[in-house]
Amino acid sequence: MEKTVQAVYENGVLHPLEPLLLEERQKVIITISDETEASLNHPLLVSSEEWSDDAQDDVGLDEVRQALSTIQGSLSEAVLEERRER
Repeated sequence: MEKTVQAVYENGVLHPLEPLLLEERQKVIITISDETEASLNHPLLVSSEEWSDDAQDDVGLDEVRQALSTIQGSLSEAVLEERRER
């Protein structure tokens, strides 16, 4: 099994930020990537220019609600459907 999870290092111990399906005292191999370094190269992140004041449109809460109201179904239904397809 190979899985990437975020963790917090505190007092000499790594604490995963989500449950891991591991047996007690199971040995694993860990690859550590500094979040700040990894996030700079992440393909889904936007550039600083895209976040500049010139590039942003002001969107009000009512506009967001109106846009969201057009989405059919629910998130839980979408997840269940995706799992059925596997």
